[in-house]
Amino acid sequence: MNYAVIIPARYASSRLPGKPLVLLGGVPMIVRTWQRCVQACPAERVYVATDDARIRDTCNDWGIQVLMTSSECLTGTDRVAECAQQLDADVFINVQGDEPLLNPDDLRIMSTAVSRFPEEVLNGYCSIDDVEQFFSASTPKVAVRPDGRLLYMSRAPIPGNKQGDFVLGYRQVCIYAFPRAALRAFAAAPSKTVFEAIEDIEILRFLELGWEVRMLEMSRESIAVDNPEDVERAELAIRLRGL
Repeated sequence: MNYAVIIPARYASSRLPGKPLVLLGGVPMIVRTWQRCVQACPAERVYVATDDARIRDTCNDWGIQVLMTSSECLTGTDRVAECAQQLDADVFINVQGDEPLLNPDDLRIMSTAVSRFPEEVLNGYCSIDDVEQFFSASTPKVAVRPDGRLLYMSRAPIPGNKQGDFVLGYRQVCIYAFPRAALRAFAAAPSKTVFEAIEDIEILRFLELGWEVRMLEMSRESIAVDNPEDVERAELAIRLRGL
């Protein structure tokens, strides 16, 4: 299967401005994410997609392929859709730029799955064993059908019960795969869809447009850096793991 790995990187993050260039153990976060990706995939298949010259220049300094995209992209997936117009690939794997502790084995799971499900939208997920994470609005929670298809994803603690207890939960791992047709449909939407906008979870746009999303179980090793407090958690994990 001819695939490309795209790492969207936006400088103007609302919760953590300049996030891709935040130093983690002295290395910019976007570089750490790329380094994890190229452990699983050939470097010539991996690109950073950005609209910012500072991110482009940092990537050039580290020998990372860069695709420049519009500053008008609504989401990282819209940015990937722009990249699809520049690259000759059948499937586009999206790894969020704020995943500096990505487990390369998770990306291997995804790159293998695109050959088995070439026409489907794919996304990773893993179990939650931390009560704080289950109730955190920064963590998209996942409800999955028995056959692996996505039912819904929410920043609310789902599944919930009347007592408000944490019984079980699953969270999104921010690795996706999109066939060209799905990206075209996604990018053709004139605005964010209703639930996508409320939840601020872009995978919901595919559900709202009628696409099925197949969820792939992955490890719990990823630590998404969404907020300033996540930087300290990521740096600690980097030291403990010797990365």
